[in-house]
Amino acid sequence: MKKLLNTLYVTSEGAWLRKDGQNVVVEIGGVERGRAPAHLLGQIVCFAQVSASPQLMAFCAEGGISIAFLSMSGRFLARVEGPQSGNVLLRRAQHRRSDDPARALGIAQAMVAAKAANQRGVIRRALRDYGAKMAPGPREVLDLAERRLSDAARRALSVPDLDTLRGQEGEAANAYFGAFTHLLRNSDFSFSGRSRRPPLDPVNAVLSFLYAILAQDCRAACEVHGLDPQMGFLHRDRPGRMSLALDLMEEFRAAMADRVCLSLINRRQLRARDFHFQETGAVLLTDEGRATVLKAWQERKREDLRHPFFDETAPFGLFPQMQAQLLARHLRGELDGYPAWIWR
Repeated sequence: MKKLLNTLYVTSEGAWLRKDGQNVVVEIGGVERGRAPAHLLGQIVCFAQVSASPQLMAFCAEGGISIAFLSMSGRFLARVEGPQSGNVLLRRAQHRRSDDPARALGIAQAMVAAKAANQRGVIRRALRDYGAKMAPGPREVLDLAERRLSDAARRALSVPDLDTLRGQEGEAANAYFGAFTHLLRNSDFSFSGRSRRPPLDPVNAVLSFLYAILAQDCRAACEVHGLDPQMGFLHRDRPGRMSLALDLMEEFRAAMADRVCLSLINRRQLRARDFHFQETGAVLLTDEGRATVLKAWQERKREDLRHPFFDETAPFGLFPQMQAQLLARHLRGELDGYPAWIWR
């Protein structure tokens, strides 16, 4: 089993990254604030105005450590990485499958069905733990969303084409986010719908931030297993879009990102002071808020879960790697279908 390498998140404005021997050093205002042994790192993710020395970038590229630069809100800006060593035959198989909508459909169906099933899992967990204490109205909304998501997961496996499948994914998203506010048990927070670019409330700010770092983990998983992160099956091709990484992360949004968001809010680990409320209406996490979210994210990734296909226990953070491996095996013809991950 591949070792779960750490991700170094740098969120302080004006931070400077440099190399010192075999270590990555973080400086702010000329003062060293932290260092990490390079052999323990899989990637470095920088938010806002963070700079890195050319020596460090070359060192990381040679050592297989990617450096990603994101905006304050988590929007992807750039990535520094070394040469790609993926199997060219695997990538050709991936490109041929992606270019043929009929052959891409089966993979996309498995991903959408798993996404809806995992969204249903979040709602079922809430109903199991807190349903008896809920008022009749919210309980009915969650019950209806659970049924709609079950139906969406089932129908996703029988749709005739990709456009219909994308519509089915949208239906599942409407059911899920339409009920999401009833998963919040902290009266200081509310949710009226998904908003992006920019997020318009604290809940959306946390979700967008978590989705951005999950996407980077999924991109790294694709690259480790020789897949092209730009060439997907569900998401349409678009310049600059890492479509396959976005495909892969669909299976993990609910169980990884959404669960972290809900836990932080419901346990009152995030408060109003952890957000910037801008005049434009955008809402962003503060430095302290990002640090709180990243700590919870890393803890979630270290939790051990049993993978149903491999039938072994591994840190949750390795699951995108395991799914990328399964996708590569399917594309090489070693598996008849792609076994998407469903949270149980």
